[in-house]
Amino acid sequence: MPFQSTRPKLTLNEDELKTLSIISKSRTESSGRVERAKILLEYYSGSNISEIARNHNTNRPKIDLQIDKALQMGAVPSLDDIQRAGRSAAITDDAKTWLISMACTKPTDYGYNHEMWTTALIAECARERCEKSGHPSLRQLSRGTVSKILTANVIKPHKMQYYLVRKDPEYEEKMNQVLLVYREVMVASAKDDPDALVAYISYDEKPGIQALENIAPDLAPVPGKHPTVSRDYEYKRHGTLSLLAGIDLLTGIITATIENRHRSIEFIGFLKKLDLAYPETHKLKMILDNHSAHISKETRKYLATRPNRFEFIFTPTHASWLNIVETFFGKLARTMLRGIRVRTKEELKKRILGHIDYLNESPVVFRWKYKMDIVKPAEDECTSGESGTEAEDE
Repeated sequence: MPFQSTRPKLTLNEDELKTLSIISKSRTESSGRVERAKILLEYYSGSNISEIARNHNTNRPKIDLQIDKALQMGAVPSLDDIQRAGRSAAITDDAKTWLISMACTKPTDYGYNHEMWTTALIAECARERCEKSGHPSLRQLSRGTVSKILTANVIKPHKMQYYLVRKDPEYEEKMNQVLLVYREVMVASAKDDPDALVAYISYDEKPGIQALENIAPDLAPVPGKHPTVSRDYEYKRHGTLSLLAGIDLLTGIITATIENRHRSIEFIGFLKKLDLAYPETHKLKMILDNHSAHISKETRKYLATRPNRFEFIFTPTHASWLNIVETFFGKLARTMLRGIRVRTKEELKKRILGHIDYLNESPVVFRWKYKMDIVKPAEDECTSGESGTEAEDE
């Protein structure tokens, strides 16, 4: 026999009844909503408060509260928690602003030896100075709270991101000269003229290639046991080498020398190798950076012995990305040089030159496309190798 109660009956329309039934059987709803839906359905069906409390292994006040809530605001809305005001913020907005401004300075400004902040250091600094700064709400500040405040304001003083200031006043002009060369390459390539009298070379050095030798042999992968190559972490150093390389932008052929250093004498040696590789009738246009060896007295002295043979187009300072040969160096580091181990520097030299010979068997022609739409026609001819003195003096 249904229990007779002084509390009003719960009335549900078809939609509410269906919604409560779906929620009560749901496996994706929160457990609180599922339990409340079951309580309301049991009360609607005539079960008394004590019986419902036993079914859910809880107490009567909890059941009373849920039923009263449903009678006051509706069955379905009563399934959700009522938003509460909560405790007032312990840390004031002014204190948070002061904390953020401190995080935007350097620890050295506050007498610390650290270069970068940590959340623990910020918390310590704030606790020591909050009273004098008029923010006593930070007396108990923890590193976790610091992290939350900084995250909410998108401040990461523990991280560093590098940027580069353009220090070359002629940056745009030099970039335009390089892009003009790439446009000439596109035109020359489209003509496909075997009698063309200009060769375009993208040149640079890759210094510091280490000749490292294993102390113990590498271990090959073992299927089902060791998926990778295993290597002892100790190694022996044999010094470093410098790769001097130039890519012919029309043919893709790589000309290279490997030296212990990359001074003027080594650069002149590379120029001599280029000089022998191309017919006397050709002019060699070279894109290269402003390394001291490229504009030294020794280099200019050699260029004077080969008038009208070389033409240098210098990239702007800190703009190595404009030189196509850097793409080759990057790929070389990721592939053939990755993890390389040798017994001597001579072996390293032999393997690098062998790899370049392998690439020259099927040369890849590089084409520059970035910013080609902004290149401006040249008003004057680019500086030649003989005018290296002017570039240095400026």
